[in-house]
Amino acid sequence: MDNYYDVIIVGAGAAGLTAAIYASRLGLKTIIFDKQFPGGQLLLTDLIENYPGYIKVSGPELANIMTKQAEIAGAIIKTLEEVEKIELDYTQDKENPLKIVRTSNGTYYSNVLIIAAGMTHKKLGVEGEDKFAGKGVSYCALCDGAFFKGKDVAVVGGGNSALQETPFLANIVNKVYLIHRRDKFRAFKYLQDRVLSLPNVELILDTVVEKMIGDKKLEKLLLKNVKTGEYKELKVDGVFIFIGFQTKIDIFKELVEIDEYGFIKTDERMRTKTNGVFAVGDVRSGSDKQLVTSAADGAIAAITAFEYISSLKTTANT
Repeated sequence: MDNYYDVIIVGAGAAGLTAAIYASRLGLKTIIFDKQFPGGQLLLTDLIENYPGYIKVSGPELANIMTKQAEIAGAIIKTLEEVEKIELDYTQDKENPLKIVRTSNGTYYSNVLIIAAGMTHKKLGVEGEDKFAGKGVSYCALCDGAFFKGKDVAVVGGGNSALQETPFLANIVNKVYLIHRRDKFRAFKYLQDRVLSLPNVELILDTVVEKMIGDKKLEKLLLKNVKTGEYKELKVDGVFIFIGFQTKIDIFKELVEIDEYGFIKTDERMRTKTNGVFAVGDVRSGSDKQLVTSAADGAIAAITAFEYISSLKTTANT
């Protein structure tokens, strides 16, 4: 069969690349698709300090290393090729369907599908956000921080992502206003301590962004204090939004079970409700949303996939 692979992986973030490394090393013909470039959230992360084996490493550097490992192991990586539709064919086996994956460039077939689609940044959903996207509104400090050298910017968020990216921006810009809707941060304490030590970071707590204002580009934010109800305007050249992530898994909904938050349910071996379909990394229900656990998910799924494919071959030969 043309375009047949033992394993098809959707998403080339840390989980998907690790799955590709393990599956390929186990001798499985493996292909991985990503509508952008390999690395996923790694490409948007300036500094990683909690991945075993590295004291400090940049996200893009680690993504490049993982990509090379997958390619050396034998995996085929298809970038800028988006998976558009997935079908199941039960003709040959009523319990273990063939997976038919249709992409922007062709049709592929596999016994195993590993979903490593990751997540996308959540938007604030306020007036002016879409209008000024790329014109002062950003969701990636590493991508766009240099455009604001010596200027004043705001960061919106109170979790790990917001406080991880704030020091990176503080080294580039004149001043960072850190806006959070609560009076306490949810980020790890070491990240909070680092941000609080920076002289050019000003906290604006108990506050939300109500509107983004400007002519051809962002010029100021309309803020509201959630406790007092007071409004005020804040002049900034840019705003970086880090308020969490959301999944985009519409094309997988017929194959898997989704939890109340929109994540894919799996067992401890990354198996979903459909035989031969696995989910790994941030897209998986119960994921800790950490680089090291995403990589672990990928390894577990690949090993279980090898066992699954081996069982199919054994059954076929009996």
